[in-house]
Amino acid sequence: MQIQMLRRFIAEETGTTAIEYALLGTLIGVAMLATFTVFGNALGELFNSPAVDTLGSVANSL
Repeated sequence: MQIQMLRRFIAEETGTTAIEYALLGTLIGVAMLATFTVFGNALGELFNSPAVDTLGSVANSL
């Protein structure tokens, strides 16, 4: 009886896709969080650099 229930449980695949998508979404979220944590200050400094200000003033003068 229990062996049959175990076999049916293993063969059942109805919720598999939802779980896979949830795990994939979680993995992407963790990867994004790690990336922002590691490179956050460097990206902030890049976009606040004088070169970006110069490009902005050139774009505004056109």
